[in-house]
Amino acid sequence: MLKRMQRIFKHGWSGLIPTGHTMTPELVRKLTQAVAASERRHSGEIRVYVETSLPLTDLWRKAPMRHIMRERALMLFGQLRVWDTAHNNGVLIYLLLAERAIEVVADRGLNEQVAPQVWQAIVARMRTAFQAGRFEEGLGQALAQVTDLLVQHFALAPDEVNPNELPDAPLVN
Repeated sequence: MLKRMQRIFKHGWSGLIPTGHTMTPELVRKLTQAVAASERRHSGEIRVYVETSLPLTDLWRKAPMRHIMRERALMLFGQLRVWDTAHNNGVLIYLLLAERAIEVVADRGLNEQVAPQVWQAIVARMRTAFQAGRFEEGLGQALAQVTDLLVQHFALAPDEVNPNELPDAPLVN
């Protein structure tokens, strides 16, 4: 009970800090452009979701934070329809600022092609950049790495066009 109350306090306090401190309008613009440029090279779709804190219903649950966070990322993956791409190759990069936590969720079409260690390495590089205060660099590097994987496995033919199935702009909540 005490642990859950501490968790609620931590997330409530984080909610007072505006997400715009981390996700400036300039960074949102750059990420939107990076996702759009990426998606011109492959048939996949990439979404970035940055959340300051979890909803109270998630915080009150009796489960380890790691489990709650993964379930939240999977729920958003479905809610944002990242799973609903033509080639089952959507990717969600989810950041939870209150926990300084990162999740990458890839749809089955891409996940079948990529070893779990590759996703873990992408998350580890992002975490290292974030800890060093290089938030923009960490996100940019992760987008580049996800792009490389999508190009490797789902490259577009020279005259092929990828219809934009999902918005390119990151979601900031």
